Amino acid sequence: MKLTKLILLFALASLLFNCGGNNLEKADLVFINGKVVTMDGDVISEAIAVKGDTILAIGYTDDIEDYIGDSTKTIDLEGKFLMPGFYESHAHFLGLGHTLMILDLTTAKNWDEVVAMVAKAADNSTPGEWIVGRGWHQEKFDPKPEINVEGYPVHEGLSKASKLNPVMLSHASGHAVFANKRAMDLAGINKSTADPAGGKIVRDSLGNAIGVFEENAELLISKIYDDYKDKWTDAQKRDYDRKGYLLASEECMKRGITSFYDAGSTFDEIDLLKVLVDSSLIDVRLDIMLHEPNDILKKKIADYKIKGYGKNHLTVNGIKKYADGALGSRGAWMLEPYDDLPGAYGQNVTWMEELKETAQIAKNNGFQLMIHAIGDRANREVLNLYESVLGKDSKNYRWRIEHAQHLNPADIGRFGELGVIAAMQSIHCTSDASFVVKRIGEKRAEEGAYIWRKLTDSGAIICNGTDSPIEKVNPIPCFYAAVTRSTSDGSLFYPAQKLTRQEALKTYTINGAYAAFEEDIKGSLKPGKLADFVVLSNDILKCSEDDILNTRVLYTVVGGEIKYKQK
Repeated sequence: MKLTKLILLFALASLLFNCGGNNLEKADLVFINGKVVTMDGDVISEAIAVKGDTILAIGYTDDIEDYIGDSTKTIDLEGKFLMPGFYESHAHFLGLGHTLMILDLTTAKNWDEVVAMVAKAADNSTPGEWIVGRGWHQEKFDPKPEINVEGYPVHEGLSKASKLNPVMLSHASGHAVFANKRAMDLAGINKSTADPAGGKIVRDSLGNAIGVFEENAELLISKIYDDYKDKWTDAQKRDYDRKGYLLASEECMKRGITSFYDAGSTFDEIDLLKVLVDSSLIDVRLDIMLHEPNDILKKKIADYKIKGYGKNHLTVNGIKKYADGALGSRGAWMLEPYDDLPGAYGQNVTWMEELKETAQIAKNNGFQLMIHAIGDRANREVLNLYESVLGKDSKNYRWRIEHAQHLNPADIGRFGELGVIAAMQSIHCTSDASFVVKRIGEKRAEEGAYIWRKLTDSGAIICNGTDSPIEKVNPIPCFYAAVTRSTSDGSLFYPAQKLTRQEALKTYTINGAYAAFEEDIKGSLKPGKLADFVVLSNDILKCSEDDILNTRVLYTVVGGEIKYKQK
């Protein structure tokens, strides 16, 4: 009898013990002994536990160790910095991938280096094969081209280096292309070729095209390139885009980007993405802005409202349109003329009546509308459009202005009042700094150029990104730009517009999720949310400014799976 009672007492004690801390659900993955910044209020902790694709628990290392079982993968962070994965709120996913497959002109210091890169590519190409590149910017050439028009080089040197191959080189902004003589001949460009609506063929004093095609004039060249690609088989086209998508996803993992809002895809591209997601080949979580003509949108949009497809790897809930061009190519639509090109106001590249029709399509189908607006006139017109279409309910729609780079002081407060999200890219302010004052003058630049501080203080929500392939798809220099406003030569670009480090991190995490209606599952770390996070080599909230730029991505985790580990 005594033995039986002892057995019962032991069993009861064992049951009570297992109902305590050691009977917790065991995690699949645990990180311990780090600095975990959750972006959930002021919560900072040491460790995180993951079960499946969601966060199981966050706490001190001693607490999280209770979630470790026999099959749990455990990683000691040794004090490293863990945060929500970066949310790239505006970039071009397929463009990023394709750029990794063509000439990278961002490394060229001057026009001679661009010509040399093309000449080398021509030597390795068959006659008639197109040579394509991206990333040149005339304002960053050192030395400046000796012969130039409006600061642009002329085509003769490039044409001589590539006589048998058509060449198309996209401007860093994406709002101009440079073509050689062979490409222009194929396009039928001559003195009598008219500028298309919303575009400009840059010409010398005799009326000859110098090789630069701005805004909608780009289509004169890109159409010929598209005709060339149309000769590819369907399998070749699909393989080309498939390779681009896979390269883009891989690059995102290296950079700690777990979510990516793609700034414009077609219905066909979405169909291919679904196939890749079905095969688990896309690691980054994608949100897509549709970029199609209004007549096509009306016919097909209802079939393409997609949310959380493929375990939250594909969502389609936005429409992308353009109101103007870029400041670098003087295509940004301004209220006053450019200081360095009197009489020029930029380009309204899509008529406002057409944008109003798009707005109705978006509203009627429950889509967000994202309109590219860089100049102060373009931003005012888009704000007026949103207010007229949405009225008092505008905040509920979370419509966005992409870039919002140059604002008239009278329009700054309207973002917060209307609930319009400013989808900006802090790296643009320091990258463009060398020519901003030249374009619009000191007064306009100080009052309304890349005014992150003023917008934040006025109550606007800002989300951040790189606009890749315009800039490298790397959040670290972008974060650095937001908190320092430091340019490549060490000067500060209107430093009063800096954000605090905490504010800047919000633009790259929880604000990005909010700007996509995904704050319930992304953007911060808390139990029940998706286990998407990144481990960095430095504490970017506390380290020196120089060390921000030295920060490396050590781990990228998406849905509880380690997708990248620094070797």
